[in-house]
Amino acid sequence: MADYIAKAPIRRLMKKQGADLVAAEALDRLIEFLENVAAETTEKAIKITKADKRKRITQADIREASVRLI
Repeated sequence: MADYIAKAPIRRLMKKQGADLVAAEALDRLIEFLENVAAETTEKAIKITKADKRKRITQADIREASVRLI
């Protein structure tokens, strides 16, 4: 998958949570996971939007799609 999420903001988030030392591979894996979740959520939101015969994805669509992932 392409790199859409930058490493620096994720690294800062991890550091803020207390992770002072993080392997580069761990950071890459987390970013890959987040990108996959975002892609799956978007696909589900598109299906919801099309089922409602709309073109615009709304916050409610994303919320419903993300609940379906869990």
